[in-house]
Amino acid sequence: MLDWGNQFNICCFLDSNNYPSPWRRYEALLAADAVQTLEVAAGNAFPALQAFYDTHRDWLFGHLAYDLKNETVPGLQSLHHNGIGFPDMCFFLPRVVMLLQETTVDIGGESFTEAEARAVYNACLHMPVNTPPPAAASVPPLQGRLDHQRYIAAVKELQQHILQGDCYEVNFCRENFMEQVSVNPAALFAQLNALSPAPFAAYYRLHHRYLACSSPERFMQKKDGTVISQPIKGTSRKDPDTAVDRQLRQQLLESAKDRAENVMVVDLVRNDLSHTALKGTVKVAELFGIYSFAQVHHMISTVSAKISPQVPFTEILRTAFPMGSMTGAPKIRVMQLIEQYEQSRRGLYSGAVGYITPGGDFDFNVVI
Repeated sequence: MLDWGNQFNICCFLDSNNYPSPWRRYEALLAADAVQTLEVAAGNAFPALQAFYDTHRDWLFGHLAYDLKNETVPGLQSLHHNGIGFPDMCFFLPRVVMLLQETTVDIGGESFTEAEARAVYNACLHMPVNTPPPAAASVPPLQGRLDHQRYIAAVKELQQHILQGDCYEVNFCRENFMEQVSVNPAALFAQLNALSPAPFAAYYRLHHRYLACSSPERFMQKKDGTVISQPIKGTSRKDPDTAVDRQLRQQLLESAKDRAENVMVVDLVRNDLSHTALKGTVKVAELFGIYSFAQVHHMISTVSAKISPQVPFTEILRTAFPMGSMTGAPKIRVMQLIEQYEQSRRGLYSGAVGYITPGGDFDFNVVI
């Protein structure tokens, strides 16, 4: 599927890696070959997305970049270097959509016939197996725009903001990058997905820009009038010894620090969803759930809400974006501090990749 889709200048592959979840709809999805594309900067992006959807009423795949915060909160700005280069928002109407479930493969698209669907299926089956190395044998050194000394100084200043009551928690990041390196993006994603399979893995090609993502976190899903968000706060290493690993899971569950961070982001998400939810429907479906992944254990909570059919899906996204697990609390103040102390635009990092259905439902990951 991925090799076939990667022939096109725009494609999106989303893989659940068979992770068990009552919220999962598909094993994997592929969208390829854009018929129409919406690419827009922060400012009027969410209304543009609504108009794009209203025009087509079909499957849309794409992304929301972190710097859309400048549209969701008046007064915010992004002035730092942009080394990633993805637009603030991009969605495309694919010619081909493939939906994989446990025993079925649905292939469709705009005005697709059964013969065309079978042709795509056969083309995928007969794609040559091509597994080049993800990168050259030698790679340049990793660089950063914030050296260690400046990073530690920024952390200490942010700690002072917390002590002064400016904020409770800040998700502070620094960009690391390589230049002049030759990488095979699809092979890199395949290697990443094999080493660290995750329920919200994504491969996303937008012309000459690529995302290879192994994400354990869902930003938000809308399905049949119900919206859920599943923030992650709290992480523990895994251990090959079963008894030790069980103890690590229990320690994570009982960690006062991790529980405090988790409940903080849960309260933030409850507030975000309340802007569009029917009154009295915002619920914490699960608090402090411990889930195991390939490399670590995570503490995940699930917040749900009922949404009126009259509420545009873009309003649900707009009032909750960006996700609190990647900002901190209170959200607006920490986004100001992030802009003050980080030295790079986050761009697609801390954003979301996913899809919108013809009926206006959606599912988006957290790009981490």
